[in-house]
Amino acid sequence: MKLADRVLSGLLILGAVVTAFYWWSYFTGGDVMVVHDRWYTAFESSFPAADGWLAACMLAAGAGLWSGQRWAARAGLLAGSALIYLAAMDITFNVENGLYSLAAGNDAMKFEIFINAASALLGVWTILACWKRA
Repeated sequence: MKLADRVLSGLLILGAVVTAFYWWSYFTGGDVMVVHDRWYTAFESSFPAADGWLAACMLAAGAGLWSGQRWAARAGLLAGSALIYLAAMDITFNVENGLYSLAAGNDAMKFEIFINAASALLGVWTILACWKRA
């Protein structure tokens, strides 16, 4: 397996773990909440099931690519698409609600920006890497 494939596999598995950590933090301490207003928590609280699907796809794709499974590329396309969808939803919400302006003094918003960028980039990379294989 090429180094790029191993890196992609590792990042997909790490992405699944980070997604689980995000929701653990959200529901246990709220450290990842940018604001605690009802309009924000109503939006964010609608994502656990979708993010669960995303994490399952990333975990399957990462493990499958790592072990050279034939089905892994198809799982990668699912994961890549879900990552881009998540990035698009989050970025749109953050722009429409002026949340990026909070980044200078809000660590949760800085983490949110990292999630937005990582989701978009990992989604594109995953689709490009898996397209011809699928």
